[in-house]
Amino acid sequence: MEIAGIVSAIVIGIVIGVLGRLVVPGRQRIGILWTIAVGIVAALIGSALANAFGVGDTDGVDWIEWLIQIGLAALGVAALDRSKAGRR
Repeated sequence: MEIAGIVSAIVIGIVIGVLGRLVVPGRQRIGILWTIAVGIVAALIGSALANAFGVGDTDGVDWIEWLIQIGLAALGVAALDRSKAGRR
């Protein structure tokens, strides 16, 4: 993977992570680095799922892929928040 690919994965991960965090109601007790990490993982898994379902590369904006990625990020943020809340 080239530097441009890594930078774009981080940027997309930030966007997906923040959008996923906005979907989860209430205050989350995780930091921005965890949000970015969850977003990057959700973006990668969401892209793989979208490609597996045949909706990963469509004409125009890939809305279904974005929805899958944001949904996965929301699940990841909620799960991480619950695990952090259980430790306190």
